[in-house]
Amino acid sequence: MTGEIAEATTPSAGSGVTRPVPHFELGLSENPFPPLPSVLAALYEQMARANRYPEFLPQRLPRIIADRVGVDPEQVAVGSGATGVAMQIMQAVLRSGETMVFANPTFDGYPIMADMLGVEAVAVPLDHGGRQDLCAMGEAVDDRTGLVVVCRPHNPTGTLVSAADLEVFLSSIPPQVVVILDEAYVEFIDAADAVDVLGLIRRYPNMLVLRTFSKAFGLAGLRIGYVFGGRELVARVRRRQLPFGMSCAAVAAVTASYAAEDELRDRVARITAERELLWVALRQNGVHVPRSHANFLYLNGSRIAPALQCAGIVAKPYADGSARIAVGDPAAGRAVLRALQAI
Repeated sequence: MTGEIAEATTPSAGSGVTRPVPHFELGLSENPFPPLPSVLAALYEQMARANRYPEFLPQRLPRIIADRVGVDPEQVAVGSGATGVAMQIMQAVLRSGETMVFANPTFDGYPIMADMLGVEAVAVPLDHGGRQDLCAMGEAVDDRTGLVVVCRPHNPTGTLVSAADLEVFLSSIPPQVVVILDEAYVEFIDAADAVDVLGLIRRYPNMLVLRTFSKAFGLAGLRIGYVFGGRELVARVRRRQLPFGMSCAAVAAVTASYAAEDELRDRVARITAERELLWVALRQNGVHVPRSHANFLYLNGSRIAPALQCAGIVAKPYADGSARIAVGDPAAGRAVLRALQAI
């Protein structure tokens, strides 16, 4: 996300000399910071043994994560980012002819993977505030439904369903229907807004909590995701584990990241502070932006995506002209404001 220099140039006023045009990649909700020095050191050390295979099926990584989360290792499955784990879940729980329910728009991976697996997707529109309409999603669940996805925070709007509404929703879902609680951006949520996921998986054995090291931890390129829940359900997901599918670098990176928790927390605080500053500035300039609890903002409006594109800013565009932008880089935020002031 940090500003890069594009090949295109523009003339410098009065000089005839060209200067590079700033180019910002804000379309993938990436962390603007590189891995911490201690994490990089652990990775470099691991690369010296890259000639060796990783574990046939991952055992160390689930133990490390389980110890941090507060569950038993048998309650954790890992995979290639949250996307890879979501695919494992879909393959494990969906039977022929079953459907999956999610909000629209949502994380692109869900409709893409549903199409790959030949699963019928039931997409439920967001409400007028950009929130997942849990009542409508519950009503969309029928005898054919095998899987439901709730994002908290929601991707792409960054909005947050309340703990109380989530509990009511979960209690309304038949026990044979699996619910993914997608918490890819959970580290950006204020502590006061957190939910007791351990209590939820005890009360609702059909619920799985999906998380990733790609966002707050800044390890998107290493593709490390995980899910935790009840033993029986997680065991079904684990049976879809690809042999040798998790790099040795994953264990080193996660171990070092957990050890550097205070530094990572400071980075998250810097990202969320920049998010709030940009949110206020955009709203003051007349841009409709829902309150976000993630590391991105959803800019609602038919002219937003084209304006950002013209300014050399790569955003995640949507069919109605709206766009999602990653936050955290002040220079990128200023470029977004300049681009949208023109409209």
